[in-house]
Amino acid sequence: MAKGKVLLVLYEGKDSAKEEPRLLGCIENELGIRKLVEDAGYELVTTTNKDPEPTSQVDKELADTEIIITTPFYPAYVTASRIAKAPKLKMCITAGVGSDHVDLDAANKRNISVLEVTGSNVQSVAEHVMMTILVFIRNFIPSHQMAVGGGWDIAACAKHEYDLEGKVVATVGAGRIGYRVLERLVAFNPKKLLYYDYQPLPQEAVDKLNQASKLFNGTDNIVERVENLEDMVAEADIVTINCPLHAQSKGLFNKQLISKMKPTAYLVNTARGAICVAEDVAEAVKNGTIAGYGGDVWNVQPAPDNHPWRSMDNSWHGGNAMTPHISGTSLDAQKRYADGVKQILTAYFTGKHDYRPQDVIVINGDYATKSYGQRK
Repeated sequence: MAKGKVLLVLYEGKDSAKEEPRLLGCIENELGIRKLVEDAGYELVTTTNKDPEPTSQVDKELADTEIIITTPFYPAYVTASRIAKAPKLKMCITAGVGSDHVDLDAANKRNISVLEVTGSNVQSVAEHVMMTILVFIRNFIPSHQMAVGGGWDIAACAKHEYDLEGKVVATVGAGRIGYRVLERLVAFNPKKLLYYDYQPLPQEAVDKLNQASKLFNGTDNIVERVENLEDMVAEADIVTINCPLHAQSKGLFNKQLISKMKPTAYLVNTARGAICVAEDVAEAVKNGTIAGYGGDVWNVQPAPDNHPWRSMDNSWHGGNAMTPHISGTSLDAQKRYADGVKQILTAYFTGKHDYRPQDVIVINGDYATKSYGQRK
């Protein structure tokens, strides 16, 4: 008889899983953890059926589940009601970064540990941010659509095409991902790099960016912390969101805040969809309040066919640069977060519980991090 049940919830890889065994994040390849789980005497149950609550396969398995593993790209929402139906649940593991799909307060009340593989995809997401910024600033999407559609109106493409050099770029959140975005932006010789965060960057981190700017561009003092968010978005040509989703950031980018942005500015979000009000963003893109929205994250995942972000557009501004939450799940990132899950499971199965401190979100009935709006 198994010691306990490990419930693994992942997306379906279909033919892609057969063609590419490095797709560890799909249900067919199971993060490569089956042998580890079974060798430890546990039963591994896998499913793609996470919705709707309370009739999904996830709900049917909860009564006997000790560990739930899911990804932020295809999250099983571990709500308070699901926690109440899981009396044996001791741990939730995020294969990736971002555990806002777990009701952390409910987990704390039940003394359920929540861990994620911190840092496993920060470089992958930062690269995706840069790609989206460049796609927008160079008006790539409409130009590509014209090229493959048989057109050749250079003026129509170029009238909304700019250089990234000399622009003001701002990040909401300057943590592991936000800071890497700032690092990568320096080489493009922007006019200014602004950041908004609850705490300032360490001075050595700021010095590193300024020194790099002086090396690349001959100018220093390129980085500035802004304490008023409305002031920052009003000054920026590009705003990129790189903060966690928590009570203070949910719905942060609403109609009021977006109205402070320049009509030529772009908004990029690879953090969490719910940080933006979906309808307000779509309306702002359609009516030209902002030039475009590039989001890799959605407030519901998978997003319904009629989600407003699927169809929003503003013609030649290239206002829509949406992707289906792929920024942090490159093949390289999948290897890192699969390995991280194995480390967490090994620490649990051996009883050592010697987790990497940075991976722990909540443990022993309390928050272990400030990332989710906690202020210790």
